[in-house]
Amino acid sequence: MNADAKALAASFDLEKLTPEFYDNPYPTYRALRENEPVKRLPNGTVFLTRYDDLVTTYKNTKSFSSDKKREFAPKYGDTPLYEHHTTSLVFNDPPAHTRVRRLIMGALSPRAIAGMESDLVKLVDGLLDAIAAKGACELIEDFAASIPIEVIGNLLDVPHDERGPLRDWSLAILGALEPVVSPDAAARGNKAVTDFLAYLETLVARRRAKPGNPERDVLTRLIQGEENGERLTEKELLHNCIFLLNAGHETTTNLIGNGLVALDRNPDQKQRLIDNPDLIKTAVEEMLRYESSNQLGNRMTTEKVELGGVTLEAGTSVTLCIGAANRDPAQFPDPERFDIARTPNRHLAFATGAHQCAGMALARLEGAIAISRFLARFSDYAVSGRPVRGGRVRFRGFLSVPCTLR
Repeated sequence: MNADAKALAASFDLEKLTPEFYDNPYPTYRALRENEPVKRLPNGTVFLTRYDDLVTTYKNTKSFSSDKKREFAPKYGDTPLYEHHTTSLVFNDPPAHTRVRRLIMGALSPRAIAGMESDLVKLVDGLLDAIAAKGACELIEDFAASIPIEVIGNLLDVPHDERGPLRDWSLAILGALEPVVSPDAAARGNKAVTDFLAYLETLVARRRAKPGNPERDVLTRLIQGEENGERLTEKELLHNCIFLLNAGHETTTNLIGNGLVALDRNPDQKQRLIDNPDLIKTAVEEMLRYESSNQLGNRMTTEKVELGGVTLEAGTSVTLCIGAANRDPAQFPDPERFDIARTPNRHLAFATGAHQCAGMALARLEGAIAISRFLARFSDYAVSGRPVRGGRVRFRGFLSVPCTLR
């Protein structure tokens, strides 16, 4: 077994993944963590799998940069995808990151998020009513994917009859972040950015003419900026609106879908949550740890640095494997076990440090309300047939999950 694990770690190549890996990457992550935790890949990049190494990297923004201009230039060329991904919040360093994050966080204050709860409950209950009337359920399309699109649509105050393309745009843009991008995927991603920008230009023009309530309307708040005069440029404004949708869409869809499937596959924990609904908050944290919606992050070294006993030269591209770190036994006892009451649970699903997810409180609220209310309404639900994975390594979730309601 140890020899097999060493061979698995030695042969790992992020650009040549197998169907078995996409189905279940965790044996590979374990082999890497135990044998080559700072793994040099054939393309010259480094792949990290230990919890402590990820935390060190996240917190050292001086040595590990989030700026992606150098990395993405050869990947995307002079394209809409390059402009988008090098302008959005997540792929920038201070001071640009600090300025944009401050504006977005002002619109996602605890008070603002608390004010969303009643509308979120109404949305979820409406979806559950529709599922009950149909008598069957496809967990992703009928439920998990419908929630974040509506929530982010409400945050930006996108008219309901204009939300149709949002999910496909998001999937196409995020799909182009995979380690290997086919020409077709790149073309879809570039078209999605172009179409999304064209739509946002009209939406922003309408909002400038007729502002909304900045306490509830994120787009109005981003347009108006801070009282001290802090403003986004037009390009920053448009691309960070796209970022807000993308950041809140697929990851939250995956949290809800992954969580309900994990409960189905662990009936003892499902029954435990049914019997103790007050465990929903720790259950959501365990879902985030056990099947992290976002499995990979990236940094670039700005200087020579030592990590895990390995020296990395300046300009080294580093991949942070969140999915592996969240099952590191040095941080999580019995990490392969799904335990809805696990405490402490300092997972890295939302990263940590300066780039910790700006929308994590909203994601937690969406996950808790969606999963708890689904379970209360359909406690005997069961996954029927084989769920279809999304076929991605960076974002781990399902494309479809057939479900019976008994």
